[in-house]
Amino acid sequence: MTDKINDPVALWQKMIGEMEKGFNSFATKAMETPEFSQAMNRAGGVAAGAQKQFGDLMEKYLLSMNLPSREQMTGIAERLQSIEGQLGEIKSMLSQMSAASSGSQIGAAPRPPRTKRPPSEGGGQK
Repeated sequence: MTDKINDPVALWQKMIGEMEKGFNSFATKAMETPEFSQAMNRAGGVAAGAQKQFGDLMEKYLLSMNLPSREQMTGIAERLQSIEGQLGEIKSMLSQMSAASSGSQIGAAPRPPRTKRPPSEGGGQK
């Protein structure tokens, strides 16, 4: 077995570990400063502004291409759900009315008997 002192992999792992500890301590100290939080706040504001401008630009582009925007598609989907709900209500009312009307036909006149018979094996009717 090789010595840990002469092992290049062990030396590499130790060096990487020390570099990682140093970087973590540096990053922790940097994040504690008010300048860092101000810079992050500005960067977030710039990103939000850019996203809003991109959204506005995309909406104008879609409008010029005669395509619906996300907001318009959401409105269409909401209206479609409302229509589907109303159709469901109409369907349930129709089934209730159908059940009520079939119950009232019990006292109605009986239907005439079926007199036609299917053709016999010979092909003619009897």
